[in-house]
Amino acid sequence: MKKLFINKNDPAVITLCESDPLMEKLVNQIGDIDFTLRPDYFSSLVRAIIGQLISVQAADAITKRLEILLNYQVTAIGILEKSEEELRKVGLSRSKVNYLQNLSKKIVDNEINLDQLDELSNEEIVKLLTSVKGIGKWTAEMFLIFSLGRMDVLALDDIGIQRGAKWLYQVDQTERRNILIEKADLWTPHLTIASIYLWEVVHLDLMSKYESIEDMMLS
Repeated sequence: MKKLFINKNDPAVITLCESDPLMEKLVNQIGDIDFTLRPDYFSSLVRAIIGQLISVQAADAITKRLEILLNYQVTAIGILEKSEEELRKVGLSRSKVNYLQNLSKKIVDNEINLDQLDELSNEEIVKLLTSVKGIGKWTAEMFLIFSLGRMDVLALDDIGIQRGAKWLYQVDQTERRNILIEKADLWTPHLTIASIYLWEVVHLDLMSKYESIEDMMLS
């Protein structure tokens, strides 16, 4: 699997830290990060649709059953060749079957060419993907980060990022989205790096362990 490595000594990370002292403290406390990319674009979008509004465990189980149904070749043609009943039997809701069929048809009809996504801007990709039923702005933004490896993406409505920002910048619950908007100009063009570190706040459960980043530094 392809991984993306974020080293705190990378020029991009150093530039981000120079623009935001609190982010610098967080980066220094957490250190280097790596995360796995999802280079199979179609499978990544299929997995994103399957995972909507259900647990990770349930999504994994349905994905595995779908892979078995498709003989481990998850393709647009493969999905379109299966009946709604067959797709429903792996655990997909009727609406998600419709979403997967809609995505598959757009790809087969060449309305969406996944091989050309690397040539498009973030905004163009979000507009293109959200034309598919069942793919919203957040899903498209996650695709930009975890499939395309785009380094200047900030999903303002991601709850994890908002929670991380609330803790780092010590703002009220009602201000956690606004603080992201306020910081975006400082972080650009390294929005993804900032996002990854804010996700780590949640992943490491720093909010429960420490009152603030200063508290963490003193521990």
